[in-house]
Amino acid sequence: MTFKPAKWPRKLRSQKWFGGTSRDAIYHRGWMKNQGLPHDLFDGRPVIGILNTWSELTPCNAHLNDLAQRVKHGIYEAGGLPVEVPVFSTSESGFRPTAMMFRNLAAMAVEEAMRGQPMDGCVLMVGCDKTTPSLLMAAASTDLPSIVVTGGPMLNGYFRGERVGSGTHLWKFSEAVKAGEMTAADFLEAEASMSRSPGSCNTMGTASTMASMAEALGMALSGNAAIPAVDSRRRVMAQLTGRRIVQMVKDDLKPSDVMTRAAFENAIRTNGAIGGSTNAVVHLLAIAGRVGVDLTLDDWDALGRDVATIVNLMPSGKYLMEEFFYAGGLPVVLKRLGEAGLLNKDALTVAGETMWDQVKDVVNHNEDVILPVEKALTQHGGIAVLKGNLAPKGAVLKPSAASAHLLTHRGRAVVFEDIDDYKRKINDEALDIDETCVMVLKNCGPKGYPGMAEVGNMGLPPKVLRKGITDMVRISDARMSGTAYGTVVLHTSPEAAAGGPLAVVRDGDMIELDVPNRRLHLDIPEAELAARLADWTPPPDKPASGYAWLHHAHVEGADTGADLDFLKGCRGAPVGRDSH
Repeated sequence: MTFKPAKWPRKLRSQKWFGGTSRDAIYHRGWMKNQGLPHDLFDGRPVIGILNTWSELTPCNAHLNDLAQRVKHGIYEAGGLPVEVPVFSTSESGFRPTAMMFRNLAAMAVEEAMRGQPMDGCVLMVGCDKTTPSLLMAAASTDLPSIVVTGGPMLNGYFRGERVGSGTHLWKFSEAVKAGEMTAADFLEAEASMSRSPGSCNTMGTASTMASMAEALGMALSGNAAIPAVDSRRRVMAQLTGRRIVQMVKDDLKPSDVMTRAAFENAIRTNGAIGGSTNAVVHLLAIAGRVGVDLTLDDWDALGRDVATIVNLMPSGKYLMEEFFYAGGLPVVLKRLGEAGLLNKDALTVAGETMWDQVKDVVNHNEDVILPVEKALTQHGGIAVLKGNLAPKGAVLKPSAASAHLLTHRGRAVVFEDIDDYKRKINDEALDIDETCVMVLKNCGPKGYPGMAEVGNMGLPPKVLRKGITDMVRISDARMSGTAYGTVVLHTSPEAAAGGPLAVVRDGDMIELDVPNRRLHLDIPEAELAARLADWTPPPDKPASGYAWLHHAHVEGADTGADLDFLKGCRGAPVGRDSH
């Protein structure tokens, strides 16, 4: 794809605020000058908003202020005026009931910040899981020139000589304590090794996955995804990003030019190759909905089904993001996809070059981290999209994180009506459950939790763990942390709180999971299923806040991205932007 830059110079959007000698221009410039800015910074050069999701309550992003300074250096070097703008920050580790509930609020707030203020282009400073998609959604809605720079992953964790992956080992050690294989004291000691440097999760969790998605979409500079947060090259990347956004404004290179159908196809296949998080499904569907690209849940299955998972990282493999970076990072994966005919090579990137031009000459420095295809973790990675009478609009499963012997399974349902019901029952030795059963969790979808929390990878009952069993089939309308693993069916749509078939599953029902044939079936007569659905009544709606009410009233299903219905589609250029 060849990009044709806009004619330059042209009057920039920010000049609607700062240009000329009118009373309004003097008003806007005058207030800005109380920060000690020289008059010539308002002479028509691009004003770049550094949209910073820094927050001390978003630990993954708590180091972004330092990177923002490097972005500023780059913007000044390229002849722009940087303005740092703190924006809504959603913390995966701290927000209740779940950060996902606030992804759409963050996207809405950031969009209005972009629309209502004098920015010609934006640097999206992100890291923690939901900050990346929320800012990309906002950029897609406004279509202002925008570029992503992520905060980068933490350094490897180690505990008694063993690599410790963020989140992944939290689940592993927690189950080991319940099974009597690890003491509570050892678990507490291991805590210190889990997050030993600034940055986001060091596994291929959702943060690393979404950083990879941003790069695969072409919305970040090549190599951005894997550089550790504390590596000096992360600062270099931030500074280069600052330089690049100024040229993007001059060229009028917009998100709609980059995030095309071809770019989303590249991202879906990349997700399969890296063993990426199931959370990428709802995020990419939402971003595509904002930019106006027709992307469906079925595309995830069709495009990713034959992609081999070649990145040997937890939770699917054994290494962490540090090793991925040293091996060559995402550019090596993209090159492998290109060589296999699975990359849209001409897709445009924010660098103004094609994806293939950026990656064709990179080298794999460690073939135990980025594997040859014949040694792939699984030859059929990607995201499996399951359908059937239990999930008419689809459900998802991550094959690379599942147990092969459970991918075809029929078992008796053990039902938990909501997460509180699960917590009350799961440790009860009298619970009628064994490893052949199918654990079913209801009312944890976009409306139900509310917000669709990461509770789908339900911990197994202690009496099963003590038998040495580490995995069972689990089904819910919830999400799962990208750092987690197991044979877990997620995002079941329609969700229980919206009256989907999941709502009427009962203890003792037989459920069939057939991943090879993409089938999820509740084994009861059609007439009985219809009768149960007719008798179903929705759970009471008790929003705890104004936004909770708005979310519950307008959130769509996971099968279309769980966005708010009135935010779909690019709603046009922001105030003051001329069309070209």
